[in-house]
Amino acid sequence: MDAYKTHGAFSWAELMTPEPAKAAEFYGSLFGWVVETMPMPMGDYHVIKVDGTPMAGMMSCPDPSVTMPPNWSSYVTVDDVDAAITKCTALGGGVLMPAMDVPTVGRMATIRDPQGAAINIITYVAKT
Repeated sequence: MDAYKTHGAFSWAELMTPEPAKAAEFYGSLFGWVVETMPMPMGDYHVIKVDGTPMAGMMSCPDPSVTMPPNWSSYVTVDDVDAAITKCTALGGGVLMPAMDVPTVGRMATIRDPQGAAINIITYVAKT
């Protein structure tokens, strides 16, 4: 199974933290992860690799005025982010972060279930 292509598969994990460089050092030492930094418009993004394969990422909280504890979140691959949002809302869920395009990565959004639990959804750009 290719988690980047399979609808419904967990495919990525992401840490939001006020100090991603310190987190990268900690987790790199703990698990042996290789962490590569990518400059992005909203700040550096730290890609976690295991055996050379990107598995997860770390970043600063995008809005420093929002007080939230550091946290890990998951991404689920969907065939079509916009269709998944429509179905989510029809089933009583909601949208926490509207769909957005991430260059060279794909289209993503953050949704919540009817009980309020958040999860990220993503449709990856086809790799050639």
